[in-house]
Amino acid sequence: MAKRWWWVALGVVVVGAWAARTDDHPKAVDAAQSTATAKPTPTPTPRPSTSTTPKPWYDDYDPAHFAPQVRRYAQQAGVSPQLLMAILYNESYKPHDPEFERSWARIDSNPAFGIANMHRAAFDDTKRGRDFAKRKWEQLPDDPGLAIQAAAWHLHDLAKRLPDKRSDRYSKDELLALGYNAGAGNMRIFAKGTKAGAQAQSYVDRLHDNWAKSGQAIR
Repeated sequence: MAKRWWWVALGVVVVGAWAARTDDHPKAVDAAQSTATAKPTPTPTPRPSTSTTPKPWYDDYDPAHFAPQVRRYAQQAGVSPQLLMAILYNESYKPHDPEFERSWARIDSNPAFGIANMHRAAFDDTKRGRDFAKRKWEQLPDDPGLAIQAAAWHLHDLAKRLPDKRSDRYSKDELLALGYNAGAGNMRIFAKGTKAGAQAQSYVDRLHDNWAKSGQAIR
């Protein structure tokens, strides 16, 4: 924000003319000399404005900032708020500037949108019959609340698809995280005891890393 304050002092150029008439107009000479030596009055410097434009939420993004929405939508969907928050932390690895996401989508054949990094197919499948059914996947980058709501119900739907009999290799929360990352079909395979591959296992490892601070964030 530019702050430029200038003032211009005008010089008195008639002093000589007045001085030539000192015998007839001594008071006028005194006035002219007083004017010539007077210091110009400086223009007061205005105080800097105290109003500041708030930073966009994505400039200082931390999933913990959205703890109220996480608690609200996790309760609505009947899922663990700590798991939902941990998913958001897992998905915070990339910038969530809406314009960045839209630019990336131009070169990615299967982009993910919003702070929960949802793909179009997952979002469109999840929103059916829900109170956000009329919302569009393209709105996710600009609406963190919608992204959290959709992620909560997606976890709800994944939980419904878990087999009744499961291996003890992974906990329910781990399986839901795997389903969020690798899809429901793979989640069911892992639930039967198949070990996750390196990429999927990395997602579970990050879930563990983010678990404690996720619990702290939703308190």
